[in-house]
Amino acid sequence: MAKFAPPKIHIEVGDPRNPHGLFVAMTRYLDHMRIRGNTAFAIYNVERAIRDFIGWCDIRSLERPTQITRQILATYQRWLWYYRKKNGEPLSIYSQRAKLVPLRGFFKWLARHDHISANPASEMELPRAPHRLPAHVLNVEEAEHILTLPDTTHKLGLRDRAMMEVLYSTGMRRMELAQLKLEHLDLEAHTVFIHQGKGRKDRFIPLGSRASRWVKRYLDESRPQLVWDESERTVFLSRLGEPIGGCSLSTMISRYVKRSNVKKSGGCHLFRHTMATLMLEGGADVRYVQAMLGHARLATTEIYTHVAIRQLRLIHEATHPANGHAPRGKVDGGSDEVAAEVFAMLDAEAREERREIAASGDGVGGEAPDDV
Repeated sequence: MAKFAPPKIHIEVGDPRNPHGLFVAMTRYLDHMRIRGNTAFAIYNVERAIRDFIGWCDIRSLERPTQITRQILATYQRWLWYYRKKNGEPLSIYSQRAKLVPLRGFFKWLARHDHISANPASEMELPRAPHRLPAHVLNVEEAEHILTLPDTTHKLGLRDRAMMEVLYSTGMRRMELAQLKLEHLDLEAHTVFIHQGKGRKDRFIPLGSRASRWVKRYLDESRPQLVWDESERTVFLSRLGEPIGGCSLSTMISRYVKRSNVKKSGGCHLFRHTMATLMLEGGADVRYVQAMLGHARLATTEIYTHVAIRQLRLIHEATHPANGHAPRGKVDGGSDEVAAEVFAMLDAEAREERREIAASGDGVGGEAPDDV
């Protein structure tokens, strides 16, 4: 079975023998995050940021949380601002924020559990992240061209076409696609159940009729040739009959994007961003797009859930270009401020995805692993 886990971090910092040191405090905080149910990648990103800070403290003989003051954190923040990478470039605002936000949570937890008398990060001001539109979003013609690239006469090509159709139709996250189970599909009703998506939230989303047809063809023709364990319920499988990791999915999809010569880059998230943009341009209310993306909290009762999915299906059928509707070229159906928030969240997700891929050692745009 493929495992959806980040790599281990091998940065030797702090003194693990000091029960009052920063390193031991970090390990206790990470245990707290695990008990609270945080995902492996969330814990990985927090640990990496705190280890970077502890390494900075080691050089300055700062060994204990009680030694960290507001002034020291301000000095660290200035150091991040002036830091230059090997290529001479500074850290981006987003990279600086990624290193600082975990420290706020870390020191808040230390103060709340009386490991320190006061929280030195309570008034930390983060660098302001600009809200920007995505650099790469496919138009309808580009998306349709990429979808035609897999060789659907081959079992893996048919699988890839079905996966991309699902991404384009639903805008689901790559890990939601990777972990999709057979029982989560309702191809007759053209719906998908996302179980425990980001933030451990469940949601129903529409699956377009065209995407449903491609998935059914994959299930009928390709998956029986790939699966070797009849108890395996994951929908999309590798050539070895195992679930496909999220980073491998991104690498595979980005390979098709590169082959298309559309002069744009990206993997799974490119289709997620494209779906949202084209539906908004097609006239969808931004609130429905938020629900599709999993950015909005749907009602948890059965009645309201069924009402929501019926409404989402109608909006999807009326505004998604795969259903034959041409985008109008501008965003309608919601406030510009809310739409900007949607794009900002998508942009943040794309950065998180790139960090996970970089951490895994898979380079987007490279060759997919041999077992995929």
